[in-house]
Amino acid sequence: MNSEDSPGESDPISSEPDYFFYRIRFRPDGQESCGFARDREMKPGRTVMVKTDHGLEPAIVRGPSPRRYEGEGDPRGCFEIVRQPSSDEENRFAGLIEKEREAFDICAELIVRHRLVMRLIRVEKFFNGGKYIFYFTAENRVDFRGLVKDLVQEFRTRVEMRQIGVRHETKMVGGMGICGRELCCSSFLTSFDSVSIKMAKEQDLPLNPAKISGTCNRLLCCLVYEYDTYKKQRRTMPRVGQSIAIDGASYQVKRQQPLQQVIVAVDGAGEEHHLSRDQWMGAQQNEAARPSRQNDGKHWGGRDKSAPSRSR
Repeated sequence: MNSEDSPGESDPISSEPDYFFYRIRFRPDGQESCGFARDREMKPGRTVMVKTDHGLEPAIVRGPSPRRYEGEGDPRGCFEIVRQPSSDEENRFAGLIEKEREAFDICAELIVRHRLVMRLIRVEKFFNGGKYIFYFTAENRVDFRGLVKDLVQEFRTRVEMRQIGVRHETKMVGGMGICGRELCCSSFLTSFDSVSIKMAKEQDLPLNPAKISGTCNRLLCCLVYEYDTYKKQRRTMPRVGQSIAIDGASYQVKRQQPLQQVIVAVDGAGEEHHLSRDQWMGAQQNEAARPSRQNDGKHWGGRDKSAPSRSR
Protein backbone atom coordinates (compact mmCIF):
# COMPACT_ATOMS: atom_id res chain seq x y z
CA MET A 1 0.00 0.00 0.00
CA ASN A 2 1.30 3.44 -0.91
CA SER A 3 1.98 5.94 1.83
CA GLU A 4 -0.62 8.30 0.41
CA ASP A 5 -3.20 5.54 0.75
CA SER A 6 -2.49 4.97 4.43
CA PRO A 7 -5.54 5.60 6.61
CA GLY A 8 -5.41 8.92 8.41
CA GLU A 9 -2.47 10.17 6.32
CA SER A 10 -4.50 13.09 4.98
CA ASP A 11 -6.76 13.28 8.02
CA PRO A 12 -5.84 16.18 10.34
CA ILE A 13 -7.58 14.41 13.23
CA SER A 14 -5.46 11.25 13.20
CA SER A 15 -2.09 12.60 12.01
CA GLU A 16 -1.35 14.74 15.07
CA PRO A 17 -2.67 14.10 18.60
CA ASP A 18 -2.05 17.58 20.00
CA TYR A 19 -5.08 19.85 19.70
CA PHE A 20 -6.13 22.95 21.54
CA PHE A 21 -9.79 23.83 21.82
CA TYR A 22 -11.38 27.27 21.68
CA ARG A 23 -14.79 28.84 22.10
CA ILE A 24 -15.72 30.54 18.83
CA ARG A 25 -18.63 32.52 17.41
CA PHE A 26 -19.54 32.92 13.77
CA ARG A 27 -21.19 36.25 14.57
CA PRO A 28 -20.29 38.80 17.28
CA ASP A 29 -23.65 38.24 18.99
CA GLY A 30 -24.09 34.63 17.91
CA GLN A 31 -24.07 31.33 19.71
CA GLU A 32 -20.80 29.84 20.90
CA SER A 33 -19.37 26.80 19.15
CA CYS A 34 -16.27 24.68 19.65
CA GLY A 35 -13.19 24.98 17.43
CA PHE A 36 -9.88 23.15 17.51
CA ALA A 37 -6.42 24.01 16.22
CA ARG A 38 -2.78 23.19 16.80
CA ASP A 39 -2.03 26.78 17.77
CA ARG A 40 -1.97 26.96 21.57
CA GLU A 41 -2.07 30.76 21.79
CA MET A 42 -5.14 32.20 20.10
CA LYS A 43 -6.13 35.45 21.76
CA PRO A 44 -9.78 36.37 22.35
CA GLY A 45 -11.19 38.63 19.65
CA ARG A 46 -9.03 37.17 16.91
CA THR A 47 -10.77 36.37 13.62
CA VAL A 48 -10.03 32.95 12.12
CA MET A 49 -11.17 30.92 9.12
CA VAL A 50 -13.07 27.77 10.07
CA LYS A 51 -13.96 24.74 7.97
CA THR A 52 -17.75 24.19 7.75
CA ASP A 53 -20.20 22.30 5.55
CA HIS A 54 -20.56 25.49 3.49
CA GLY A 55 -16.82 25.97 2.99
CA LEU A 56 -14.52 28.26 4.92
CA GLU A 57 -16.34 30.69 7.21
CA PRO A 58 -14.90 33.44 9.42
CA ALA A 59 -15.33 33.11 13.16
CA ILE A 60 -14.30 35.07 16.23
CA VAL A 61 -12.26 33.43 19.00
CA ARG A 62 -13.88 33.94 22.40
CA GLY A 63 -11.26 32.17 24.49
CA PRO A 64 -9.94 28.73 25.41
CA SER A 65 -12.39 25.87 25.84
CA PRO A 66 -12.27 23.55 28.88
CA ARG A 67 -12.32 20.61 26.51
CA ARG A 68 -9.06 18.67 26.22
CA TYR A 69 -7.81 16.11 23.71
CA GLU A 70 -5.72 13.33 25.22
CA GLY A 71 -5.24 11.21 22.12
CA GLU A 72 -8.61 9.52 22.54
CA GLY A 73 -12.05 10.43 21.29
CA ASP A 74 -12.86 12.47 18.24
CA PRO A 75 -12.75 16.27 18.00
CA ARG A 76 -14.92 16.17 14.87
CA GLY A 77 -17.77 17.52 16.97
CA CYS A 78 -15.86 20.81 16.79
CA PHE A 79 -14.95 23.00 13.83
CA GLU A 80 -11.40 22.91 12.53
CA ILE A 81 -9.68 26.30 12.65
CA VAL A 82 -7.66 26.41 9.44
CA ARG A 83 -5.88 29.76 9.29
CA GLN A 84 -6.09 33.50 9.72
CA PRO A 85 -8.23 35.42 7.22
CA SER A 86 -6.74 37.58 4.53
CA SER A 87 -7.38 41.32 4.60
CA ASP A 88 -9.93 40.84 1.81
CA GLU A 89 -11.76 38.18 3.83
CA GLU A 90 -11.82 40.42 6.89
CA ASN A 91 -13.39 43.22 4.84
CA ARG A 92 -15.94 40.81 3.39
CA PHE A 93 -16.80 39.58 6.89
CA ALA A 94 -17.46 43.13 8.09
CA GLY A 95 -19.58 43.76 5.00
CA LEU A 96 -21.47 40.50 5.56
CA ILE A 97 -22.56 41.53 9.05
CA GLU A 98 -23.76 44.88 7.70
CA LYS A 99 -25.74 43.14 4.93
CA GLU A 100 -27.43 40.91 7.51
CA ARG A 101 -28.50 43.97 9.51
CA GLU A 102 -29.89 45.65 6.41
CA ALA A 103 -31.72 42.46 5.43
CA PHE A 104 -33.26 42.27 8.90
CA ASP A 105 -34.67 45.80 8.64
CA ILE A 106 -36.01 45.21 5.13
CA CYS A 107 -37.68 41.94 6.10
CA ALA A 108 -39.21 43.49 9.24
CA GLU A 109 -40.81 46.22 7.10
CA LEU A 110 -42.15 43.67 4.63
CA ILE A 111 -43.66 41.60 7.45
CA VAL A 112 -45.63 44.65 8.58
CA ARG A 113 -46.63 45.44 4.99
CA HIS A 114 -47.92 41.89 4.46
CA ARG A 115 -49.64 41.96 7.88
CA LEU A 116 -48.09 38.69 8.93
CA VAL A 117 -48.35 37.55 12.55
CA MET A 118 -44.74 36.52 13.04
CA ARG A 119 -41.64 37.79 14.81
CA LEU A 120 -38.32 38.04 12.99
CA ILE A 121 -35.42 36.88 15.18
CA ARG A 122 -32.25 36.77 13.09
CA VAL A 123 -30.91 36.87 9.53
CA GLU A 124 -27.89 34.89 8.34
CA LYS A 125 -26.10 35.02 5.01
CA PHE A 126 -23.47 32.55 3.87
CA PHE A 127 -19.98 34.00 3.65
CA ASN A 128 -19.38 32.53 0.19
CA GLY A 129 -22.57 33.92 -1.28
CA GLY A 130 -25.67 31.79 -1.59
CA LYS A 131 -28.91 32.24 0.25
CA TYR A 132 -30.25 34.27 3.13
CA ILE A 133 -31.86 32.46 6.07
CA PHE A 134 -34.56 34.34 8.00
CA TYR A 135 -35.35 32.90 11.43
CA PHE A 136 -38.75 33.71 12.93
CA THR A 137 -41.25 32.63 15.57
CA ALA A 138 -45.02 32.40 15.23
CA GLU A 139 -47.79 30.82 17.26
CA ASN A 140 -49.63 29.58 14.20
CA ARG A 141 -48.81 28.59 10.66
CA VAL A 142 -47.85 31.56 8.48
CA ASP A 143 -48.41 31.92 4.74
CA PHE A 144 -45.26 33.82 3.82
CA ARG A 145 -45.21 33.11 0.07
CA GLY A 146 -45.77 36.77 -0.77
CA LEU A 147 -43.03 37.78 1.66
CA VAL A 148 -40.54 35.35 0.13
CA LYS A 149 -41.35 36.63 -3.35
CA ASP A 150 -40.59 40.21 -2.29
CA LEU A 151 -37.37 39.16 -0.52
CA VAL A 152 -36.09 37.28 -3.57
CA GLN A 153 -36.85 40.29 -5.73
CA GLU A 154 -35.02 42.55 -3.26
CA PHE A 155 -31.85 40.47 -2.77
CA ARG A 156 -31.69 38.57 -6.07
CA THR A 157 -30.70 35.33 -4.35
CA ARG A 158 -32.27 32.32 -2.67
CA VAL A 159 -34.26 32.92 0.50
CA GLU A 160 -35.21 30.45 3.23
CA MET A 161 -37.74 31.14 5.99
CA ARG A 162 -37.03 28.99 9.05
CA GLN A 163 -39.49 28.84 11.95
CA ILE A 164 -37.97 28.19 15.39
CA GLY A 165 -39.32 27.59 18.90
CA VAL A 166 -39.01 29.80 21.96
CA ARG A 167 -35.97 27.95 23.30
CA HIS A 168 -34.07 28.43 20.05
CA GLU A 169 -35.19 32.05 19.98
CA THR A 170 -33.64 32.62 23.40
CA LYS A 171 -30.52 30.80 22.27
CA MET A 172 -30.14 33.19 19.33
CA VAL A 173 -31.05 36.40 21.15
CA GLY A 174 -29.05 35.63 24.29
CA GLY A 175 -29.30 37.31 27.67
CA MET A 176 -28.60 36.89 31.38
CA GLY A 177 -30.03 34.16 33.57
CA ILE A 178 -31.43 34.48 37.09
CA CYS A 179 -28.03 33.25 38.32
CA GLY A 180 -26.40 36.41 36.96
CA ARG A 181 -24.46 34.60 34.25
CA GLU A 182 -24.87 34.51 30.47
CA LEU A 183 -27.56 32.07 29.39
CA CYS A 184 -26.30 28.50 29.05
CA CYS A 185 -28.10 28.01 25.73
CA SER A 186 -26.49 31.04 24.10
CA SER A 187 -23.02 30.55 25.59
CA PHE A 188 -22.08 26.87 25.43
CA LEU A 189 -24.99 24.44 24.95
CA THR A 190 -25.10 22.90 21.49
CA SER A 191 -28.37 20.98 21.98
CA PHE A 192 -31.39 20.95 24.27
CA ASP A 193 -31.94 18.09 26.71
CA SER A 194 -35.41 17.10 27.79
CA VAL A 195 -36.26 18.80 31.11
CA SER A 196 -39.14 17.73 33.37
CA ILE A 197 -40.69 18.95 36.61
CA LYS A 198 -39.54 15.65 38.15
CA MET A 199 -35.96 16.95 38.00
CA ALA A 200 -36.88 19.95 40.15
CA LYS A 201 -38.66 17.70 42.66
CA GLU A 202 -35.68 15.34 42.85
CA GLN A 203 -33.45 18.30 43.81
CA ASP A 204 -35.92 19.63 46.43
CA LEU A 205 -36.33 22.89 44.53
CA PRO A 206 -39.39 25.11 45.11
CA LEU A 207 -41.95 24.37 42.42
CA ASN A 208 -42.45 28.06 41.74
CA PRO A 209 -42.55 28.66 37.95
CA ALA A 210 -40.79 32.00 38.39
CA LYS A 211 -37.81 30.29 40.06
CA ILE A 212 -37.41 27.20 37.88
CA SER A 213 -38.20 28.75 34.48
CA GLY A 214 -35.81 30.56 32.17
CA THR A 215 -36.29 33.66 30.05
CA CYS A 216 -37.91 31.42 27.43
CA ASN A 217 -40.64 30.54 29.99
CA ARG A 218 -39.56 26.90 29.81
CA LEU A 219 -37.96 24.86 32.58
CA LEU A 220 -34.34 25.83 33.23
CA CYS A 221 -31.79 23.83 31.22
CA CYS A 222 -29.55 23.67 34.30
CA LEU A 223 -32.06 21.41 36.09
CA VAL A 224 -30.43 18.60 34.11
CA TYR A 225 -26.88 19.22 35.33
CA GLU A 226 -27.10 17.73 38.85
CA TYR A 227 -30.16 15.53 38.38
CA ASP A 228 -28.22 12.26 37.96
CA THR A 229 -26.02 13.09 40.97
CA TYR A 230 -29.07 13.63 43.18
CA LYS A 231 -30.61 10.34 42.01
CA LYS A 232 -27.39 8.43 42.65
CA GLN A 233 -26.93 9.90 46.14
CA ARG A 234 -30.55 9.28 47.14
CA ARG A 235 -30.19 5.57 46.35
CA THR A 236 -27.52 5.31 49.08
CA MET A 237 -29.79 6.84 51.75
CA PRO A 238 -32.91 5.63 53.60
CA ARG A 239 -36.24 6.65 52.09
CA VAL A 240 -38.41 9.44 53.47
CA GLY A 241 -40.80 7.91 56.01
CA GLN A 242 -38.53 4.93 56.68
CA SER A 243 -37.78 3.97 60.30
CA ILE A 244 -34.09 3.67 61.14
CA ALA A 245 -32.08 2.82 64.25
CA ILE A 246 -28.72 4.38 65.10
CA ASP A 247 -26.81 3.80 68.35
CA GLY A 248 -29.86 2.22 69.96
CA ALA A 249 -32.17 5.14 69.15
CA SER A 250 -35.07 4.96 66.69
CA TYR A 251 -35.85 7.67 64.16
CA GLN A 252 -38.15 8.30 61.23
CA VAL A 253 -36.65 9.89 58.11
CA LYS A 254 -38.19 13.30 57.43
CA ARG A 255 -36.12 14.39 54.43
CA GLN A 256 -32.80 13.82 52.67
CA GLN A 257 -29.97 16.22 51.86
CA PRO A 258 -28.18 14.23 49.14
CA LEU A 259 -25.30 16.58 48.34
CA GLN A 260 -24.45 17.03 52.03
CA GLN A 261 -25.07 13.28 52.62
CA VAL A 262 -27.23 14.18 55.61
CA ILE A 263 -30.40 12.45 56.81
CA VAL A 264 -32.90 14.68 58.61
CA ALA A 265 -34.91 12.47 60.97
CA VAL A 266 -37.19 12.85 64.01
CA ASP A 267 -37.13 10.81 67.19
CA GLY A 268 -40.09 9.55 69.21
CA ALA A 269 -40.46 12.92 70.92
CA GLY A 270 -40.66 14.72 67.58
CA GLU A 271 -37.23 16.32 67.92
CA GLU A 272 -35.33 16.80 64.66
CA HIS A 273 -31.84 15.35 64.22
CA HIS A 274 -29.27 15.71 61.44
CA LEU A 275 -27.57 12.36 60.95
CA SER A 276 -24.80 11.60 58.50
CA ARG A 277 -25.20 8.91 55.89
CA ASP A 278 -22.02 7.28 57.24
CA GLN A 279 -23.65 6.96 60.67
CA TRP A 280 -26.63 5.19 59.15
CA MET A 281 -24.50 2.91 56.97
CA GLY A 282 -22.32 2.04 59.97
CA ALA A 283 -25.42 1.08 61.95
CA GLN A 284 -26.59 -1.05 59.02
CA GLN A 285 -23.25 -2.88 58.91
CA ASN A 286 -23.27 -3.49 62.66
CA GLU A 287 -26.80 -4.86 62.47
CA ALA A 288 -25.84 -7.17 59.63
CA ALA A 289 -22.80 -8.47 61.53
CA ARG A 290 -24.81 -9.17 64.70
CA PRO A 291 -25.85 -12.87 64.99
CA SER A 292 -29.59 -13.41 64.85
CA ARG A 293 -31.73 -15.59 67.13
CA GLN A 294 -33.21 -17.44 64.21
CA ASN A 295 -29.92 -18.40 62.56
CA ASP A 296 -27.84 -19.23 65.62
CA GLY A 297 -29.79 -21.27 68.13
CA LYS A 298 -26.73 -22.15 70.22
CA HIS A 299 -25.76 -18.55 70.81
CA TRP A 300 -29.19 -17.61 72.06
CA GLY A 301 -29.59 -20.69 74.27
CA GLY A 302 -31.78 -22.60 71.85
CA ARG A 303 -31.38 -26.21 70.83
CA ASP A 304 -28.93 -26.97 68.04
CA LYS A 305 -31.18 -28.28 65.29
CA SER A 306 -28.28 -30.19 63.75
CA ALA A 307 -27.78 -32.29 66.93
CA PRO A 308 -29.61 -35.64 67.05
CA SER A 309 -32.81 -35.58 69.08
CA ARG A 310 -33.00 -37.68 72.23
CA SER A 311 -35.21 -40.70 71.77
CA ARG A 312 -37.81 -41.43 74.40
